[in-house]
Amino acid sequence: MTQEMVSPRPLIELGTGFWASKTLLSAVELGLFTVLASGPATEPELRAALDLHPRSSRDFLDSLVALGVLEREGDRYFNTAAADLYLDERKDGYLGGWMRQASKRLFLAWGGLTESLRTGRQSIGSDTQDYFRKLYADLDHRRSFISAMDAITNHIGPELVDRVDWSRYTSVVDIGGARGNLLTYLVKAHPELRCTVFDMPELRPLFDEHVAAHGTGDRMRFVVGDFFTEPLPEADVLVFGHILHDWDVEERRALIAKAFQAVRPGGAVVFYDRMIDDDRRTNTVGLLGCLNLLLVTPGGSEYTVAECRRWVEEAGFARTVAHPLVDGLETAVVGYKAE
Repeated sequence: MTQEMVSPRPLIELGTGFWASKTLLSAVELGLFTVLASGPATEPELRAALDLHPRSSRDFLDSLVALGVLEREGDRYFNTAAADLYLDERKDGYLGGWMRQASKRLFLAWGGLTESLRTGRQSIGSDTQDYFRKLYADLDHRRSFISAMDAITNHIGPELVDRVDWSRYTSVVDIGGARGNLLTYLVKAHPELRCTVFDMPELRPLFDEHVAAHGTGDRMRFVVGDFFTEPLPEADVLVFGHILHDWDVEERRALIAKAFQAVRPGGAVVFYDRMIDDDRRTNTVGLLGCLNLLLVTPGGSEYTVAECRRWVEEAGFARTVAHPLVDGLETAVVGYKAE
């Protein structure tokens, strides 16, 4: 193939890809999609509603049309179906909480990628546990972060309800379960379950608010604890959602071993993360997620499905099953303990 036959356009578009992501993230921060969920609007109307400067407001909106998240007919803009479902903050599927975190924290962190690739050290913060302590010290920061996490569990929860036969069990503990959003899906689908969130004390007020809002306080409780320094509560099922990827391999193995001790005979453990395909070729989000964790944790990374299954089986679980979630962006590995 001659040089003339190879277009540079894909490389140029890839190299400027952050232009597109930041345009979307800024639109979320501005609340554009929530405004348009009420109906189509013109550029002057949106400029006034969002307090935009006229210099680039039209360019901004038309860029979002080109990116496929807005549509335009005549001079009126409106949300695409996906934007209406997932970027309107009044809808249950809202992903904006996570995107706001990406814009405020992760976008800056990625500016340090080159240096982190040379040093192996994260570009922001110094310690994962210390990061969460500082984050949870401020109530507004807590709410923002938990909103970001719930944006993902709002999609994982309904799928996980269908992937596991919960009728076999009576008790579930969500390790690091925050305000209990995932467990809320479980107890609503299976009222017989008694569920526990095991997490830091700063999250108790948000848990209390959440269960009161959903009317699940009679089936859910909050237990304060540190999953590294304290024993895990015993239960039929333990769930670890987006936990293992924050830690190095030895720390993961230690947590899985503790889970094996806490799961009752005949019970199960569930780990879900943005796991990588075993060939390490096709899950772009998972592979880039490894680099993201390089930037924000001391030893974290994503991992393959096969690695997770091996760790779980080596810890003593009799068998494992992997379930793709959220159109393959996430994977749940379920380990079953013998009777």
